[in-house]
Amino acid sequence: MSVREMTEPASTAVGGLALYKLGILGAIAAVLVTIVVMAMTLPKTTREFVVAAISTVMFSFCGGAFVVRWFELMHWANDYFGLVSLMGVAFVCGLPGWVIVRAGFVYADLRKGMSLPDMIREIKQAVWK
Repeated sequence: MSVREMTEPASTAVGGLALYKLGILGAIAAVLVTIVVMAMTLPKTTREFVVAAISTVMFSFCGGAFVVRWFELMHWANDYFGLVSLMGVAFVCGLPGWVIVRAGFVYADLRKGMSLPDMIREIKQAVWK
């Protein structure tokens, strides 16, 4: 009869608590960045508001996770101040999402008569001259 080794319950609990706190702080950062950018430039329509809000939150979560992995900042999650710093990283990563969505809406609004392929062709010609 073999005896199985169990993991230490204290270290598992601490890891779960750190992951829980990281999730809460990430959500707070995403909400704060959405509020800040919407206070700076209010959307014109409800549709634009919803798309910009969702894009900002997703950029905050996904962009923040990308930056943390790219620069290997996972060790920051070991203490409280590191978690707050990671929240700041997620906050900053949400700002480009709002800018990209707002720029897309403004560009499409200026070219109401054009179809989407024509707009894409115009952007390609402007970027790759």
